[in-house]
Amino acid sequence: MISEKIVQLDGIIHSKIRLAVLSILIPVKHADFNYLKKTIGTSDGNLSTHLSKLEEAGYILVKKSFKDKKPHTVYSISDKGKKSFFKYLEALDSLLHHHKNDD
Repeated sequence: MISEKIVQLDGIIHSKIRLAVLSILIPVKHADFNYLKKTIGTSDGNLSTHLSKLEEAGYILVKKSFKDKKPHTVYSISDKGKKSFFKYLEALDSLLHHHKNDD
């Protein structure tokens, strides 16, 4: 049933900003706040809110430091985040194939 497949989509990841963050972090070792903001094209506040949700869920790791006397925050995807991201993609793929088979 299609509604069961939709329920399988991870609500933490199923936001375009959070999905974009994880998609960026999957192939790289880490990315800083400004890179994520510029690449995604969102505001500081919006990105910060979504990063906090990902951090609270344990999907990303945060490292804060100073660079040239300015705060510098770097993000990386955790093992839990990687597993959840790929599980999300599998659930999405299953949903798409289920819908395709209904035609």
